[in-house]
Amino acid sequence: MKAANRLRKNEDFRRVYKKGNSMANKLLILYISKNGLDYNRAGFTVSKKVGKSIVRSRVKRLMRESYRLNEEKIKQGYDLVFVARQGCNESNFSEIESATLHLIRKKGLLETSN
Repeated sequence: MKAANRLRKNEDFRRVYKKGNSMANKLLILYISKNGLDYNRAGFTVSKKVGKSIVRSRVKRLMRESYRLNEEKIKQGYDLVFVARQGCNESNFSEIESATLHLIRKKGLLETSN
């Protein structure tokens, strides 16, 4: 994932939280908003409720990697914000990846391959 395709500014996150809609599962919350661009931008947040800084960094790395590996399957033109829930601190990569794909599929953003 390129650095240009990341949400970094607080105002961008706030806009997605306010104008976008959300969906959640046991491990993650996904906020989605159209961005008017021809590419997706993604942001990842982990609350202090999840754990100490080492745990939060690990969870954020796993979330970023699961998004990066499946980035080409996602429809373009959206801002996506993934928020980790408390259960993420004990999860492994495959659980976080399946939770990510589950939310993207439920929102109808997974491109169908013909």
